[in-house]
Amino acid sequence: MINHDTMKERINLYSMTTFGGEFNSLKDSEKYVVVSKALMETVLPLWEESKNRIKGKKRAFYLSSEYLMGRFMTNNLINMGTKDEVEKILSEIGVDYNQVEESEEDPALGNGGLGRLAACFLDSAATIGYPLDGYGIRYDFGLFKQKFEDGNQVEVADNWTKYGDPWGIRKVSESVLVKFRDNTVKAVPYDYPVIGYNHKLINTLRLWKAESLEEFDFRAFNDQNYDLAVKEKNDAENIAKVLYPNDSYEEGKKLRLKQQYFFVSASLQDIIRNYKKSGNDLRNLYKDSSIQLNDTHPAVAIPELMRLLTKVEGLHWDESFEIIRSTFGYTNHTLLAEALEQWPIRYYEELLPEIYEIIQKINWMLIQELKSKGVSDSELYKYEIIHDGNIRMAYMSIFGSKSINGVARLHTDLLINHELKDWYRLYPEKFNNKTNGITQRRWLLQSNPQLAGMITRLLESDQWITDLSKLKELEKFADDEGVLYEFLNIKHENKQQLANYIKEIEGIEIDPNSIYDIQIKRLHEYKRQLLNAFHIMHLYFKIKDNPNIDMVPRTFIFGAKSAPGYVRAKGIIKYINDIAKLVNNDEDVNKHLKVVFVQNYRVSYAERLFPAADISEQISTAGKEASGTGNMKFMLNGVPTLGTYDGANIEIVEESGEENNFIFGLRVEDIQRIQEIYNPKEEYDKNHELRRVVDTLIDGTFKDETGVYKELYDSLIYGTHWHRADNYFLLKDFDEYKKAHEKVDQSFRDRYSWSRKCWLNLVNSGKFSSDRTIDQYAKEIWDISKID
Repeated sequence: MINHDTMKERINLYSMTTFGGEFNSLKDSEKYVVVSKALMETVLPLWEESKNRIKGKKRAFYLSSEYLMGRFMTNNLINMGTKDEVEKILSEIGVDYNQVEESEEDPALGNGGLGRLAACFLDSAATIGYPLDGYGIRYDFGLFKQKFEDGNQVEVADNWTKYGDPWGIRKVSESVLVKFRDNTVKAVPYDYPVIGYNHKLINTLRLWKAESLEEFDFRAFNDQNYDLAVKEKNDAENIAKVLYPNDSYEEGKKLRLKQQYFFVSASLQDIIRNYKKSGNDLRNLYKDSSIQLNDTHPAVAIPELMRLLTKVEGLHWDESFEIIRSTFGYTNHTLLAEALEQWPIRYYEELLPEIYEIIQKINWMLIQELKSKGVSDSELYKYEIIHDGNIRMAYMSIFGSKSINGVARLHTDLLINHELKDWYRLYPEKFNNKTNGITQRRWLLQSNPQLAGMITRLLESDQWITDLSKLKELEKFADDEGVLYEFLNIKHENKQQLANYIKEIEGIEIDPNSIYDIQIKRLHEYKRQLLNAFHIMHLYFKIKDNPNIDMVPRTFIFGAKSAPGYVRAKGIIKYINDIAKLVNNDEDVNKHLKVVFVQNYRVSYAERLFPAADISEQISTAGKEASGTGNMKFMLNGVPTLGTYDGANIEIVEESGEENNFIFGLRVEDIQRIQEIYNPKEEYDKNHELRRVVDTLIDGTFKDETGVYKELYDSLIYGTHWHRADNYFLLKDFDEYKKAHEKVDQSFRDRYSWSRKCWLNLVNSGKFSSDRTIDQYAKEIWDISKID
């Protein structure tokens, strides 16, 4: 597919025109830009061909505030089928491909599972052949780069485009204007190719950059008012500076709202413009387009599309709302009340008064429809979009969409039976489940190539790359010692590679013969990293009490970022780092136990962690994790789950067998039964081992200079004015969690039995491909067809 001589000519040309030097003299980061630009010349005609094939077909659009894409180059080369060729070309020039690959910055466009799911969906759609384009924001600095100083999280700017953005194409001619009450900004699109495996289809991720209409006020500068001269430019660019700006104060909250409206308005204007350009009647928009809201961040799309259809395009109100209700789908990603977005009315009145007027009308329409369905006046408050001074975005999404889906079976069951049961009673036909998935191209083929090669050899086919259900055929090897020990050898090599990387990056030596027990996910109290930390302290005390303890050495690895304004979460990070310092520097303990909190956890780090793991920590409070996708990535790499009966964990153990995983703790029904009477102080008082570890928050084991450890302690034992004591049941689950770890220790000693558990996880992971998920969205929500 790639002509070697042509590729070398392109590399030489871009080396000179971009960096003014010979290719071999460039820094690795510059070589990455040059190689990517050269490759884009191959991609562009294929991309254009895909666009032409899509013309006239019904298509879907994905609106998401996050896209955690991971590095572009290797993923694109694998999907193009040209990675080996490019490695060979670079080798002929005398350049190591791996060094070039490692220099690529992770695009800072997402935070956690929400953004990574969006990336997996785009990959799957392009691979299967579904016309699905993504819309979002091209953040200048993303979330942040995480550093630790004295164990504390410190956020620094993540300038991911500082060496260039070779995969993005800036299209100034397709810019649109986005109007707020006090100003208007320009939304400039950057297009990124989403290349399906074997380049079946190349879809587009369009990200918007915020820019000012007037970059420089020359008169103000002439008057020596230098700040004013660039104020309009700075105010506009602030909208897309960072993902999720700190919203501890009102200005941060308003900036978040401006971000949401900015990308939603730009995206909808773009969709309408392109639809009209093809000569279509907007009244048929719903017949030719489907728009998916990835959680409530883009929910303002409903009143914005109403504005565009009625006030800009001149359609009638009722007709427009029917178009809207036949176009949008809404994915709910959370059961946490605080994450079901509500915006104070005053923010909309201040920033988006025209949109607020439309929301008022939509709310009035809702009330009329509710009354027609027999809802009494006294019950209307349960549904109102505008209620108690706030705008409830989830409720607007439900009323304005044709489909509402949860992301795991338990999550959807909880939505329809608890959180959204009143809505389900009125609109049962709207609700459905779409269990999340992950792309095997990145999370196995790319990140675990040795295991991928073994699978292909055993299957005598690589069809699993586009049909993960093929892995089930490997179940016949579950008792084949040769196969299982080959699997363990690959695992050991991955563990050694991770150990080398952690030594280089974190400066900590870990033992590849130890159990790699890994918890990598966004830092939130309900995900219970603190429970994991308490168990580590329990092991620490056991070892101190008996230095000759019989236990398999254990390495606990954490990866997580806390939101900048989430004080308690940052306190948990500090606590884990303090534990790591205590454990790793104690000679009695560190031969049994090590703790590593990796800095700046991101996709490229995850690609090293998942293949090397022995245990997947999925320990959220039952009923709080909507689905999870990290659990699936571990499973795909043959890692047993140590977890609660929550989210997709339930479906994982159904597929692979509970006997091949380690499930513990309260279930949803248990929590519902005890939550009104639960007293964590009783658990604390009666359990000496538990009390000993919890007391490390206040007994001087660690310095508590800010008081955050005392606040954590109080939140567990006494509660606060905004939540009950031990709101996430850490103390109640501690004993069962400890026992689950003891089972892991015993199971790991029998290498044959352990490898069999791992293998049965791997071969039963087929259900959790995002190919399956996106196929369900396409057929059951979007009604779109594959492009041949």
